[in-house]
Amino acid sequence: MNAHADKQPPNPSEPGSVPGPRPVAVSPSYAAGRLAQALRTSRTHEDTATRERAQSRIRQWQNVLSGIADGSLAIGSRTPVAALPAWVTPEVVTGGFATGAASAGGPLLPYEEEAARLAGVPATRAELFAHFLTEDGLLRLWSLLDSGCYEVRVPEEAALATVAWLVRAGDFDSAAELVTVIRPFADRLRFAPRPTGRPAPGVDSVHRRTVGEATAALARRGPNAAVETQREALSVWRPFEDELLAHRLRAHSGAPGWHAEGAGLLARYRTLAAAHTRCTKHLDPKSNAAILRRALEEEVAGREPAPRLAGLLRVAVASMLAKRGTPGSPGHIRLREVQARQAALPAHHALAGLVLSRISGLDQGAGTPDTESPLAPVSAEEARGSGLPEGARIPPAVGASVRAALSAPLEVLVDRGVVPSAEVLAELVPQLVAAVTAERYADAPLRTLMAATYRAFRGRRSLLLLNLQSQVRIEELPWLRAVSGHQRTGGADPEPAHEALRRLGGLAVRAFPGTVLPNPLVRELGQLARQAELGAPFVEELAADIFMGTFSPKFLVAARIAAEVLEGSLYERYYGIDYAGLRRMAVAQAADSARRGHPARTAAEFAQLCAERADTGHAWSTAANGKVIEQAQILTTHNLATLAGRAGVAPESGWAEPARACFTTVCRLVARVEGNPRPLSTIKDAAYAWRQMLFHLSLCDPAEQSAVLAWIEAESALRPAHVRARLAPALAGLRLVARGGSFGADGTADGGRARRLLGWSTDGHWMRVVRAPEPGRFHPQG
Repeated sequence: MNAHADKQPPNPSEPGSVPGPRPVAVSPSYAAGRLAQALRTSRTHEDTATRERAQSRIRQWQNVLSGIADGSLAIGSRTPVAALPAWVTPEVVTGGFATGAASAGGPLLPYEEEAARLAGVPATRAELFAHFLTEDGLLRLWSLLDSGCYEVRVPEEAALATVAWLVRAGDFDSAAELVTVIRPFADRLRFAPRPTGRPAPGVDSVHRRTVGEATAALARRGPNAAVETQREALSVWRPFEDELLAHRLRAHSGAPGWHAEGAGLLARYRTLAAAHTRCTKHLDPKSNAAILRRALEEEVAGREPAPRLAGLLRVAVASMLAKRGTPGSPGHIRLREVQARQAALPAHHALAGLVLSRISGLDQGAGTPDTESPLAPVSAEEARGSGLPEGARIPPAVGASVRAALSAPLEVLVDRGVVPSAEVLAELVPQLVAAVTAERYADAPLRTLMAATYRAFRGRRSLLLLNLQSQVRIEELPWLRAVSGHQRTGGADPEPAHEALRRLGGLAVRAFPGTVLPNPLVRELGQLARQAELGAPFVEELAADIFMGTFSPKFLVAARIAAEVLEGSLYERYYGIDYAGLRRMAVAQAADSARRGHPARTAAEFAQLCAERADTGHAWSTAANGKVIEQAQILTTHNLATLAGRAGVAPESGWAEPARACFTTVCRLVARVEGNPRPLSTIKDAAYAWRQMLFHLSLCDPAEQSAVLAWIEAESALRPAHVRARLAPALAGLRLVARGGSFGADGTADGGRARRLLGWSTDGHWMRVVRAPEPGRFHPQG
């Protein structure tokens, strides 16, 4: 790894420009900026919960800054807190900054206090630690192991349960060694699991949210101020305005009791104004209703309205009649009937309360396989009890909270939109990978414990790392090492991991075309690849702002795999790649590592090749770094070749379908460039989707490839003029290469009318601005 294991927000390092790869120093200015942002939020945000969260972030960023200042934090190191070993889960904030605290530290949690009460020991972590090593404590831990009724939210909470399992397995030496390692932290960290009322759910079905989380979301839905204001206007003030207008129209009819009726209207106005305070338009002295009311007040008092008021009155009456018609006329009645139906629609928060009552009896700690029954229309019985209209439908915004708790196979969640992005997919994948990873252990309680540990470990936030350091791996946890001798004889069967890799990789390719695999998902795929013994690395997306000009050796291995898949392809020709040379480079590096007896720390030749292809000169900048990283992604295909060539991912319908889907994504992204004052990130994403389209196209047979290219031409012609204009150079370049041509050294051809589409640029991207198109032709600005 070069820097982050996760791609982090920009600018945690000082800007500068030096020849060649630049040493990066972590800047406290990034943390200071975040602290200032949290301070503003804590003082100005209208939501109380948001202000409280901001207060917590203030504490965290203050700790970061003080730790940097006094030297107690080494930001950029995999052991940023001097007093804590690498395996301790650090508290990490945005940007990968450690705060100095441990995630398993802090005050005792309620389950720890309850454990101390049941054990009859003082409520301290040191006393609890000692208790769980006694016979009674071990019996309690064995009971949890056998029932599976516990959870592990940070990896440390699995440590004492691992000790208990080792003792029961007769591996006293490993148990004692583990206790020796963790005992120095017994007074600070939680090492016991959290008891629960149910075992962890199986992995055949997963859920994005629990029913309890859906319940909380529904409970937070209160009245929408804007909607309720409109409802009040339609149901209270519009009818009252009609009464005022109708009364005014009878002013000269000689109707008896006109003044008394007017006095009654004024009295009712005062009552309505006191009871209905959301809508304030009636208080505006310039409003038509206020003018009618002031004139009526004068007349009820026995005075003629002043000339100015009389003039305003005539204008107000004429305006109201012209806009809505005479009260009681057919057109006016139809309008008010429509508005009355709108006002009578049930409020979303009331329907949310009904849905909440429907799901309140479900298991709040799990998902639910049925999310449609709770979202059925209001029944007759519910209407009688709630006052809601029978047959009223649950609005989509309310239904979304419940549907997020759907428990189903991952593919179903994707197809139903519960998993809308690759980032959300990455949140759920650890549940599946944990089960596959735990299969290496023969004992069922140990498998459950190790799966829980894996899930908790994947919740560990990545640190900002420099100098090619790697993130802590799960194998470094002392309790994982302690049970390493208790894996299945002969090792675990690699096929389940291989099948899971094909399944998840194929799902990502099918469901999220044109999307770069997020780093958390890359990590899970890499874990499965190691278990499947594929010998194929997965490479992360690196952060351009702290890129140090070097790549780890796995990037060259990934490029060699891409060469196996793409040598001689449209992809190789479009990007001007010498995959045969990359093969030789990879073979030479492997031979050199074998001769030295240890693997190389960096892929220096690969990094030099990427820099040469990026043609950034020697100046350092985030954009220059981005160009180099993009070339690495092009050469490696950013894991697509590994998925297709080693994992065996192949869409059931063939590669043409994802190629078309990627082009659709390109068009959607390019459409967002128009009028966008900061379009570079959108252009970059479009270039990534274009690259994936070329990969999929390259795996099509010649007939399929020709058909997709023809479809792309036809599809692009249907797009808006500004999209066609921006895509024209890229399409001309694709057309050129497909016919056997090639780009020049600057990535252009045909006098600049054909261009290679890349995402990063150091001198202004050609897609940002287009000239006004001539009739029938569209030319980008060079």
